[in-house]
Parts: sequence; structure tokens; C-alpha cells
Amino acid sequence: MSLPPVSNNNSPYIILGLGNPGDEYALYRHNVGAQCVNLLAKRYRLALSKTWGNARVAEGTVAERPVVLARSRTFMNQSGLAAAVLLRRTGAPLDRLMVVCDDLDLPLGSIRLRPRGSPGGHNGLASIVEHLGSHEFPRLRIGIGHPYEEEERAARNREQYEQDVVRWVLSPFTPDEAPLAQEARERAAEALLCWLQDGIGAAMNRYNQRRPLSEP
Repeated sequence: MSLPPVSNNNSPYIILGLGNPGDEYALYRHNVGAQCVNLLAKRYRLALSKTWGNARVAEGTVAERPVVLARSRTFMNQSGLAAAVLLRRTGAPLDRLMVVCDDLDLPLGSIRLRPRGSPGGHNGLASIVEHLGSHEFPRLRIGIGHPYEEEERAARNREQYEQDVVRWVLSPFTPDEAPLAQEARERAAEALLCWLQDGIGAAMNRYNQRRPLSEP
């Protein structure tokens, strides 16, 4: 696609939460990005009631910034279709597209912001990079934990390991995990507000903590 110019200062900020469509996936770990967008929409009384191609959107104002909140209407590995239509529709530059997604390699409860970077094995981010032809968009990863401790991973049969990872991401948080998962969503929402108000550098400095706040 043809990317909008970085100098377009009148365009809105876009927060795109990734996940698989359908009620059966809504509470799964893989959908934590979409869950975070739902939380923001509820907090600011914005209804994700509009359909823009492959995205479900709400337009409004958050932290005194014009904002488009969005969820992908595609499965995770086609998330780039939603990102592309959002940029075409708004004319926003890449640095105003914040993608929110899950991260297997971050502990449950942790979040991490980056201004750009590789997909790091995440199919949704890989699809966005493919469709936009660029890594130059910010992203907020929310830790969902991993089914195995790091030292166990190399010892597992590859096929079994991959099946277990798929089962893990396509499962809900357990009752014991739910409070920490909710804390992570809340902190992610706070980090997004910081990004809107003060920029990516300030948000990274304030919220990029490896360990969740609930842990000692």
C-alpha cells in the first residue's frame, strides 16, 4: 500500500487491538490486545459499532486527542488487512498506529512498548509488516506467560511443543491468573493514555517493567 506521510499532523491516533473474531475467542489469551481496546472503549464510552472493511472501530476523543479505537475482524494471521484499511481511511502516519497484542515471552502481567521492530514470531505483527511494507509502527505487547519454563522448551518434541503453544494461546486465563491479567490490561490502558499525552518515549520509560507490579 501507499503509506501516508509522517507529517500529517491532523490525522487521528489509531489503537488497533489484535485477536481472533467471534465470541468463542473473545476471552482467550491471544485476544488480550482486543480485550484492552474493549476496556478503553468502555472507559471512554465509545462504541465499537462502525465497520471499516476488516476493522471494527469507534471514533472519539481520548486524552484530548482524536482517536480511532479498532479491533481486527480477521483471524490473527490476517491482521494486516485491518491495519491497512485504518491507515487508508484516516491518512494517519505509521507512528500514530499503535498495535496492541499478546506476547508469549513476557510474563503474565508484564507489558512492553516499542516504537518499531520485527514481529518477533507474532503472526499478527508479521501480517501487518507484510501489508504495510514497514516495521515502523509502535506496538504494545501484553504478557500472557508461556506453557513451559525456558529451560524446558528445548527438551520438548517440536511438534508437541507447537501444539501445546497453540492450545495455550487459544485458552482463557485461569481463575488464579485472572487478577494479574486484568492488572495487565489496566496498565496497558494507562500506558496507551501516556503514549497519547506524552509520546512513546515517556510511555516506555514509565511502563516497560519486566515484572508485573503485583509480584515482589
